[in-house]
Amino acid sequence: MESDPALPQRYLLLFPHLSERQRRLVAAADAKERGRGGVSSVARASGISRPTIHKALRELEGSAPVPTRIRQPGGGRKKLWIKVPEILCELEGLVDPDSRGDPMSPLRWTCKSTRQLAEALASRGYSVSHPTVAEMLHHLGYSLQANAKTLEGSQHPDRDAQFRYIQRRVKDRLARSLPVVSVDTKKKELVGRFKNGGREWQPAGQPEPVNVHDFPDPGVGKAIPYGVYDVSQDLGWVNVGRDHDTASFAVESIRRWWVRMGSPRYPHADKLLICADGGGSNGYRTRLWKWELQRFADETGLEATVCHFPPGTSKWNKIEHRLFNHIAMNWRGRPLTSHRVVVDLIGATTSESGLRVEAELDDRKYPTQVAVSDEQMGQIELRPHRFHGEWNYTIRPSKAGMALG
Repeated sequence: MESDPALPQRYLLLFPHLSERQRRLVAAADAKERGRGGVSSVARASGISRPTIHKALRELEGSAPVPTRIRQPGGGRKKLWIKVPEILCELEGLVDPDSRGDPMSPLRWTCKSTRQLAEALASRGYSVSHPTVAEMLHHLGYSLQANAKTLEGSQHPDRDAQFRYIQRRVKDRLARSLPVVSVDTKKKELVGRFKNGGREWQPAGQPEPVNVHDFPDPGVGKAIPYGVYDVSQDLGWVNVGRDHDTASFAVESIRRWWVRMGSPRYPHADKLLICADGGGSNGYRTRLWKWELQRFADETGLEATVCHFPPGTSKWNKIEHRLFNHIAMNWRGRPLTSHRVVVDLIGATTSESGLRVEAELDDRKYPTQVAVSDEQMGQIELRPHRFHGEWNYTIRPSKAGMALG
């Protein structure tokens, strides 16, 4: 049950005027009124422990005698660490070797379980339960926290300069009403009745049933969504593959975007700017990526300029937070039972900013380990830019390709 935001304020105003017994009876009455989950909700709001609320519930039902004495403030059992203060030092000594982060920070965390710590304290002569260990850790300023993705590894010295270079290119193309797209492959998804992260509203007690184990069905495979995000139009295109995430698949996704969405909106465009990660199927070292882009340029007559983000900076790619995160939110908590379901959920994705998305299933086969020879590389009309030509380059339509077109 979700906490009632009004409860903490109610208790803050009421409790100073009530005795200890009256406070727990009020809390118990509120918990009983809320039904299932009420004890936990009220415990969080009031600061009264769950055992105390359960005790008060028994008092309300008349199963416990009504006391005639009201305990004075400060009465009752003292906290263990007040009676045995040295136990806090012992606990810190156990936790400290596995602590992380700034030692001066008021909020630290531990990767040892409370049960393990309770057993370790018991071996040193302290009889303590694991819930009490958790209480002491909170008292000492510890909390359990998940890992945070903030480290990007070693940074390239020209990282920021590359960001500025991409920004200038994007602003220039947008000012001339030329297409600018951000591209990437979204995380591959299991297809079938598998657990999908997140939650959605369902009738109480009727969660969506999914498989116990995440063993992929070889006959179904995975869904491989490759996205193309139009920066100026706030439009997304996702090509959902079933075979392999190769450079041929990446360029085919861009090709399908151009036919379905790009060309109708930019009928007079002769240039396309592609912002891509530095690795993966559209990596700057991938020969097949450049070879396939040459074919794309020859077919469309577009001059394709590619600007790669520096290594380890994929989260700065606009497609990640302007398209992929909205897709993940739209299908959270839903098992992706088929490729058609994947396509339909992606196609139904919108955002408050006006994002619209189209998606298509790609049943083509994309073989891996396709080699591009030196001779083929020599046929590519590749023009490296002066600034980091390995990251920034333009591929122009070849005369032979144009003649064939």
